[in-house]
Amino acid sequence: MSKRTHYCGEVNENLTGNTVVLEGWVAKRRDLGGLIFIDVRDREGIVQVVVGNEYPKALKIAESLRSEYVVRIEGVVQPRKDINEDLKTGKIEIIAQNIECLNTSKTPPFYITDEAEVDDNIRLKHRYLDIRRPKLMNNLILRSKTAKVIRDYLDENDFLEIETPILAKSTPEGARDYLVPSRVNSGSFYALPQSPQILKQLLMVGGTDRYYQIARCFRDEDLRADRQPEFTQVDIEMSFPQMESFMTLMEGMVKEIYTKIKEVSIDTPFRKIDYSDAMNRYGSDKPDLRFGMEIKDLSHIVKDAEFKVFSQAVKNGSVRAIKAPAAHYSRKEIDRLTEFVKKYKAKGLAWISLKSEGVKSPIAKFLKEEELNAIIEETGATTGDTIFIVADIDKVVLQSLGSLRIQLAKELDLIDKNKLEFAWVVNFPLFDYDEEEERYVAAHHPFTQPNKEDIELLSTSPGKVRAQAYDLILNGVEVAGGSIRIHSQEIQSKVFDAISLSKEEAQEKFGFFLDALEYGAPPHGGIAFGFDRLVMLLAETDSIREVIAFPKTTSATDLMSDAPSTVSDRQLDELKLNLIKK
Repeated sequence: MSKRTHYCGEVNENLTGNTVVLEGWVAKRRDLGGLIFIDVRDREGIVQVVVGNEYPKALKIAESLRSEYVVRIEGVVQPRKDINEDLKTGKIEIIAQNIECLNTSKTPPFYITDEAEVDDNIRLKHRYLDIRRPKLMNNLILRSKTAKVIRDYLDENDFLEIETPILAKSTPEGARDYLVPSRVNSGSFYALPQSPQILKQLLMVGGTDRYYQIARCFRDEDLRADRQPEFTQVDIEMSFPQMESFMTLMEGMVKEIYTKIKEVSIDTPFRKIDYSDAMNRYGSDKPDLRFGMEIKDLSHIVKDAEFKVFSQAVKNGSVRAIKAPAAHYSRKEIDRLTEFVKKYKAKGLAWISLKSEGVKSPIAKFLKEEELNAIIEETGATTGDTIFIVADIDKVVLQSLGSLRIQLAKELDLIDKNKLEFAWVVNFPLFDYDEEEERYVAAHHPFTQPNKEDIELLSTSPGKVRAQAYDLILNGVEVAGGSIRIHSQEIQSKVFDAISLSKEEAQEKFGFFLDALEYGAPPHGGIAFGFDRLVMLLAETDSIREVIAFPKTTSATDLMSDAPSTVSDRQLDELKLNLIKK
């Protein structure tokens, strides 16, 4: 029998009357006595094969086949009488002339179909079977095609694909490093890179001008649905950038991805939102812009109110609200939402419900009529709406209302899942204040260029300094983040002073990089796209595990290979390591 001529999912009406050879797995077998139907699956899809009495040898082999047996089938394509509109190949079938069983299979621990409900741990333990399921297979195909579109676009725009080391020096970048002991240099360790940040900047110093890499990155941090200990980012850096033109270049890449992968046209340029505006209006630096329900500041209305919960909060924070449109909530539901905001450290949740018979609210009696009317006017509430209010320090108010905004939008079905709302968030703070250490720390990394007009504030008011940083968001998800970098030793020293990093500490942690900046470093900047997250959005799924071939669990374990695992005493001896048993 000849070798494969077509993938199963590629056979169509244009091949009617042609002989094809297919190779794949038995997805389903139905024996009608003298007539056997076999659904054969490969990575491109499923096709129906018919085996009849006219080919007795093929029929005999077909009778022995079971689910997930590996087969090679030669047959003629013919129109299918009972068309299956749910299948890409549903208009044709293959009349089998020859069948070869290439391998048998044990009964799988779950049905290999998208419809089957399977425990996640079982899926991960048998990931090689899970990958055969059409949905996951299609996600991996989509991932591969997306990577190709990115490579082609960047290549057309003169970017060089350059690999950087996986075994690198440990540098402080926010999360814990994965450390690799060196056998040759006893007592020393490599670190798996959290990102190629410093290395790609060194490539700019080296004159490569435009670099990219679809890079593996590693962070030893707590996991969730969109986080893994090892992940992939599209790392991009260029010399002599103008922030606006660089952002336009990246918009072009995103547009190309959606045009070629999803066949969707997206409008550019993307809107730009100031960081402070995003926080004040949406309570998030990655706001979902597919719906309204913006946060409104009521502080000016209630700052002198007799209701002390509000007036006292204004002294050290604010009182803010969101309006839930056309929403009636029972007392039990409001209690549930109160518990929800308490997860974000809010002390409570006040509410005002506008009903046809008038205002209903437990706090109405504590407010003057003009204050109550001003709140209703500020929020734009009308009959049938409910206003939710939080009073606290700004951080708590914005975080709790921002999260409540998303929760309510989901419950009230306000989110149009067909919309694509891209935006750039700009003018991030350069520093965050660490309460425990009582000092400023870099909000992103200490090599981010401050806004030109804020440089003089580095020594006097670091908390007011804005960064030349930019995040690309889509539907409430951060897709990419980047910045213009510092290339001046003078400014770099001022930033280190602002975060209380001495010259000795800076030299110890970043010496090789700081030395490089003294040799004619060009202005440069870049961005990193979360590739797993981007593909997750393209695949319209909620977890990056659904677009990664072999992901880890939330406890950073691989159930399939049982990693991490212990190693032999001999390996530890070679590395001169002793384990402390607890």
